[in-house]
Amino acid sequence: MSASAGHHLNVSAVFSPRGAARVCQLMLGCTIVSLVIHSAGYSATYGTFCMAVWTSCFAVSAAVLVLDVTRLHACLPVSWENLTVTCASLAALLTLTASILYPVFFVRADDCPYNNCEVRNFRITVSVCSWAACVAYGTEVFLSRAKPGRGMSYYMATAPGILKVAQIFVGCVIFVMLASGTDFTRHAATLYCAAVFGVCLTGAVLLVALAVSGRSGALRMPFERLAVIYTFAAVLLYVSAAVLWPVVCFDGKYGAPLRPQGCPRGKCSWDVKLAVAVMSFINLALYIADLVCSHRSRPVSQRPGV
Repeated sequence: MSASAGHHLNVSAVFSPRGAARVCQLMLGCTIVSLVIHSAGYSATYGTFCMAVWTSCFAVSAAVLVLDVTRLHACLPVSWENLTVTCASLAALLTLTASILYPVFFVRADDCPYNNCEVRNFRITVSVCSWAACVAYGTEVFLSRAKPGRGMSYYMATAPGILKVAQIFVGCVIFVMLASGTDFTRHAATLYCAAVFGVCLTGAVLLVALAVSGRSGALRMPFERLAVIYTFAAVLLYVSAAVLWPVVCFDGKYGAPLRPQGCPRGKCSWDVKLAVAVMSFINLALYIADLVCSHRSRPVSQRPGV
């Protein structure tokens, strides 16, 4: 038995750089939720989303820290390193989104001196703490990063693994936009684009699930090779969708090249279509970066000419 095996608690889970980042996440998450409940408040869809992000990220951070300190994660049928870095990457993206949405919709400079400045000050504090929590999650991802060639236990801590989490996040954002009134079923071309977004999102989710579950060994080919093949196919599909979507949506024959006058702000389908076009190019850039990183991270023995 190793010397560390006799200890019931994993002290390094707290007294280490990554442990310190997780403790900061808990402190900031508790502060944010308390301030929002106490006085800052939230309402409507965007406020509910922000509150759901902060509470869920706090709960996941607490669960990860408890499992790591008590060593109970060894009882879980998952790859612990892959699971934790995946959760941290997703939490960083979610808190980043909440840090942008909350001040945009709930912090207004004209609230003072005509209204109660205390509520506005609480909301500013919540926004600052949310940004700090985003930095804390990003710090954990940075500290968890792994060098290529360390095996499947650290795949999600490599650049391709982190990029896949970002691809899933952006893909989900695209589908939320599609469901909010783009009417993409009117044309076969936009329906094809939606199918491409769905296929690529599903593929990324399956790859991340395989890495986190630790079941990649059941595949008949190396997981890294499967990931590269999928990413190459996703790049080709996304190129076609990213080009086809704006051509169809903003062409005078099928849509409107300019924003219609009188289109209500926040409920204009033209704005949503433009956002989908922008997000599709962002995801295309993520897939290209993933492909480049995956190619560079291959072991030397697998490279041609070696």
